[in-house]
Amino acid sequence: MEHITEIITKQDSFFTSQITKSIGFRLGLLKKLRTELISREEEINKALYADFKKPAFESLISETGVVLIELNKVIRNLRKWARPKAVFPAMLNFPSYSKIYKDPLGKVLIIAPWNYPFQLALAPVIGAIAAGNTVVLKPSELASNTASLVQRIISTVFDQSHVAVIEGGVETSQFLLKQRWDFIFFTGSVAVGKIVAKAAAAHLTPVTLELGGKNPCIIDETTDLKLAAKRLVWGKFLNAGQTCIAPDYFLVHSSIKSDFIAEFSKAINATYGEDAQKSPDYPRIINTRNFDRLEKMLVGVDIVYGGKKDRDDVFIGPTLIDSPAMDSEVMKDEIFGPISPVFSYENEADIDRFMTHYEKPLSLYIFSKRKAFIASILEKHSFGGGCINDTLIHFVNDRLPFGGVGNSGMGAYHGKRSFDTFSHHKSITKRYSWPDLPIRYAPYKGKYKLLKSMLKIIG
Repeated sequence: MEHITEIITKQDSFFTSQITKSIGFRLGLLKKLRTELISREEEINKALYADFKKPAFESLISETGVVLIELNKVIRNLRKWARPKAVFPAMLNFPSYSKIYKDPLGKVLIIAPWNYPFQLALAPVIGAIAAGNTVVLKPSELASNTASLVQRIISTVFDQSHVAVIEGGVETSQFLLKQRWDFIFFTGSVAVGKIVAKAAAAHLTPVTLELGGKNPCIIDETTDLKLAAKRLVWGKFLNAGQTCIAPDYFLVHSSIKSDFIAEFSKAINATYGEDAQKSPDYPRIINTRNFDRLEKMLVGVDIVYGGKKDRDDVFIGPTLIDSPAMDSEVMKDEIFGPISPVFSYENEADIDRFMTHYEKPLSLYIFSKRKAFIASILEKHSFGGGCINDTLIHFVNDRLPFGGVGNSGMGAYHGKRSFDTFSHHKSITKRYSWPDLPIRYAPYKGKYKLLKSMLKIIG
């Protein structure tokens, strides 16, 4: 691990040199990165296909396209975001002016996951660079083809003393977490997120944790089932269900449950054909370990659609399970695969009991035409974000901060929020020499009522 220590030492020196404080320096490298990504589009698609058999369309909509949209927005807006912001001064400080300065945090560690190994690696890197930090990126070793390509891209654009990619397994991650950082950005499972938070606490290092959870999807009796099924099949089986914001289970009103199962099944066939394994549009599970984890969820349950699996091809087809037991394997933790449990409910109390059984999810989806019902669900339950009458699409709006709450994570990013996440907002007040109001200075005798009067005016 000596080479990692050397990189960290170089990044300390590079940050201390103040070079990254230059907005022009940041923009020049971000533009160079954009050029490099555009020129390597086909190479990126091939790497993602090698890791997942991910179709080029999915790579564009969920990986390269998202990164380039983020990059373009940062390049357009960075000078405005980085500019000190004047705020109205406090009356007690009159006369004065106050500003908020946006400082880089310093040396940043970004640990990326395997499920979207290009997008979820580079999107936070872009925010960290834009804010003026140095970066060490640890990509997931499970998506090895994409990780290797990301390393080549970063090393082409950046010097290691500024941005470095460290490949390796669990031991590498553990070593990195033992080092002192100014900020850690982690995307992954809840279990590993707790390990990251514990390691960060040893140095009082702030963290952003983008985790997951069992994301509910509520479907009431007013829903257009044909349209809902089409959108749910897309959202659930994108990347073969290996998406942290994918619907985890369906809560369907009892009066339409059988109709929903029929429409959902039809929508799968319309999307991937009778045999999804033959479809060029259906990705694979990342590895046999995750295949085995998902296969256990199919034991002893009532499969009403799908269930086909092939370990040699790390393939598990779109699968719908009817009302599994709450203590079954499929309902214990986040599924993170192409398996969809469906349950029925009679009223909102049933929904409330179901949702409060689990930790706060990263996403929630509601399919309904009833405004009061939607408002009630949104008001009562805490979750990271979500959609009404669709799935996943909140993620691609860079004006919306993306992040979890409680067990599904802390902190948020995307667009300007990424810049803010990787910045320290430094508050400064400048006082003028005259006039210097004597009320704040001792002795205080006779000033109490006057101060109260001033405070009331302020309020």
